[in-house]
Amino acid sequence: PFQLERNYITFLIGGGGWADETCIHLIVDGQVARTATGPNTDSGGSERLSPLAWDVSKLKNRNATIEIVDNRKGGWGHINVDQIVQTDNRGSIAMATPPIAVEKNVSRQLAVKQKFLRFPMKIGAKARVLSIKVDGKQTHRLDMELADGTPDWWATVDMSQWVGKEISLSVDLLPKGSQAIDSIVQSDDLPKLDNLYAEPLRSQFHFSPKRGWQNDPNGLVFYRGEFHLFFQHNPYGWNWGNMHWGHATSPDLVHWVEHGDVLAPDDLGPMFSGSAVVDWENTSGFGKNNQPPLVLVYTAAGNPTTQCIAYSNDGRQFTKYEKNPVIQQISNGNRDPKVFWHQPSKSWCQVLYVELPGKKHSVHFFKSSNLKDWVKTSVTEGGIDGDKYLFECPDFFELPIDGDRKNSRWVLTAADSQYAIGTFDGERFRPENSRIADVRGRGFYAAQTFSDIPDGRRIQIGWIQAPSPGMPFNQLQSIPSELTLRTTPDGPRLYHTPVQELVKLRGGPNAAEALETFRSELIELRAEFEPAEGQSLSIQIRGATIVYDAAKQEIEVNGIRASAPLLHGKQQLTIYVDKTTLEIFASGGLTYFPLPFLAKPEDQSVRLEPRGGKVHFASLEVYPLRTSWTNAENVNRP
Repeated sequence: PFQLERNYITFLIGGGGWADETCIHLIVDGQVARTATGPNTDSGGSERLSPLAWDVSKLKNRNATIEIVDNRKGGWGHINVDQIVQTDNRGSIAMATPPIAVEKNVSRQLAVKQKFLRFPMKIGAKARVLSIKVDGKQTHRLDMELADGTPDWWATVDMSQWVGKEISLSVDLLPKGSQAIDSIVQSDDLPKLDNLYAEPLRSQFHFSPKRGWQNDPNGLVFYRGEFHLFFQHNPYGWNWGNMHWGHATSPDLVHWVEHGDVLAPDDLGPMFSGSAVVDWENTSGFGKNNQPPLVLVYTAAGNPTTQCIAYSNDGRQFTKYEKNPVIQQISNGNRDPKVFWHQPSKSWCQVLYVELPGKKHSVHFFKSSNLKDWVKTSVTEGGIDGDKYLFECPDFFELPIDGDRKNSRWVLTAADSQYAIGTFDGERFRPENSRIADVRGRGFYAAQTFSDIPDGRRIQIGWIQAPSPGMPFNQLQSIPSELTLRTTPDGPRLYHTPVQELVKLRGGPNAAEALETFRSELIELRAEFEPAEGQSLSIQIRGATIVYDAAKQEIEVNGIRASAPLLHGKQQLTIYVDKTTLEIFASGGLTYFPLPFLAKPEDQSVRLEPRGGKVHFASLEVYPLRTSWTNAENVNRP
C-alpha cells in the first residue's frame, strides 16, 4: 500500500491487451479505480512499451495498491509493465483514463491502378494494425509504424496481382487529425532511396536491410551458386515486430544483394526463425525438371505456434506448403527449427527449441523421410547441468576435432552462443558437456551456420544488436566466420576465424609502418605479439580502447573483459571496425568478442601503446577497407 500524493501516476505498458487478464490495476478501497492493458490481441504486434498515465487528482491522500494481472494463456498472454511513477507533470504522456481520443477502424476505399502501394513511416512511431482486403477477404495484416504527419521514409507493398481491383484499407487506433491513411499513394516503380548504403550510420561491410528492422539470421544455405541469407525482418517499422523473412544473396559472403521478403505473416501467425536445406534427392517432391528444391523450415508464431515449410525451385520465388503446419504445437514456447540431412541414417533431422512447464528449456529431436511428416525421436533436457539448458534458436552440426574427420563431435548451440558437445546417432544427442560459454563481448545473438557449402566449411553469421539511431533501418548481421573444433586443456572448444573472402575488402597496402598518418573509417587490424609477464598492450582504434593484459590473460574492450589465453606465449588478434560495430578475434579465434559500437566520426586513427615494457611483434597488419555495397551510390571508397 502507498498514499496517492500526486496528480498522476505514469507508467510504461506493453504486451497483451486482454481486459482483466493482462493488465495493470490501481486498487483503491478494494475496488479497481483505474486500469490499462497492453495493445496486442492479434498475431504479430510488438513488445514495445508505451507511456500512459492515470489522472488520480480526485483520489489524493487515499491509500492504494498497484496490481499487475498476468492471467491468460496463448498468444499475447503476458503483460509488460515498467517505470511506475507518481508525478504532478504527465507531460505529453497519453491518458489511460479517460480513453485517448481515437478513430477506430479508419478506412479508405482505393482502386488499384499501379503496382505498388507506398505507406508513410515514422521512425519509432507506435505500431498500428493496417488491413488490406480484396473482395472482402483480408490479403494483408501488417503492423506498421505509420506517420501521422511528415514521414521519415516510405514502405512499399506489392499489389501487382490486384491491379484493376477495388480494395479496402483500414487502420486501428489512428489519432484524430492523422494523415496516415490519406497519405498512402500508388506507384509503378519502387521508390529511389536517397544516399542508399551511404547513410551516416550504415555499416559498410555488415549486411543490413535497405529499410526496417532486422534480427535473427535464418535459413543460411548455399544454393544454385549463391550464399542465401534469410533474416527476421520488419519491413514496416524501426522496431521489432511484424516478422517476415527477408532475403539476400551473395556470390562470396562479402557483397550482398537484397531481394525483398519471401515469407509474410499469414493466418498461422508471423514468421519466426528457422532454417533452410537443399533437398538434393527431391524427397519432398517439390523439385521440378530434375532440379533439387530449396526448402525453408520456419515457425508460424500464431495461436497455436507451429512449424511450417515453404519451397522454391529458383531461389527467388517461394511457395508455402498447402498442408502446413508440418509439426503441431508442443507448448506455447516451441520455435526455431533447425533441419539437416543425416547421411548415416539417411533421414532428415530437426532440432526444435521447446519450453517445458516451469519455464524449463529443452531441445526436441525429430526425423523425417520427406520434410513433411515428422516423428519425435528424443528430448534433451537439462544435459549434465540440472534443469538449466540451452535457450532458443538452436543450431546443430558435426565438426572434426583438429581437422581429423575420423574423430568428430556434434555441437549444439543456443541463441546466447552457449553450446554443448557430444555424439549423435540420428535420433538422440548425448552431450559430454553442456552450457560452454562461447561468444564474449555483448549484443551477439541467435547465430546460425550455413548448410550445403561445397567446400565443407562451417560458416556462422549472428545478429549484432547494434542500433542505428535516426536511420530508416536498424540492426545488422555479423561478418561471416568459420567455426572449427580444436583441442584445448579444457577439452574440445569452438574457434572462430573471419572467412578468407574478407580480404577482398582491403583498400590499400599494409599501413603498419605509417600508423601516425593512417586514417580510415573502416579498418582491419591483425597482430601477433609476445608480451612479457606483467606487460599489456593498448590498442586505440576509432575511439575504442582495446587492452590485452598478459598477467591476467584477458582482453578488455571499453570496460568489458573476457578470457583470452596466450597460445605458446603469443597472442593473436584480429580486429574489424565498422561504423556501428566492433568485432575482435583473440587467442587465434578461441575468444570471439563482438560489440555494438558507434565509432567517433572524427577519430579515424589507430594507436598502439605498450604498457609495462616493450612488446615484441611477430607481425602487424593494418588495412583500410572498402565498402561491400557494390551497388551503392555516392559511396566513398578508400
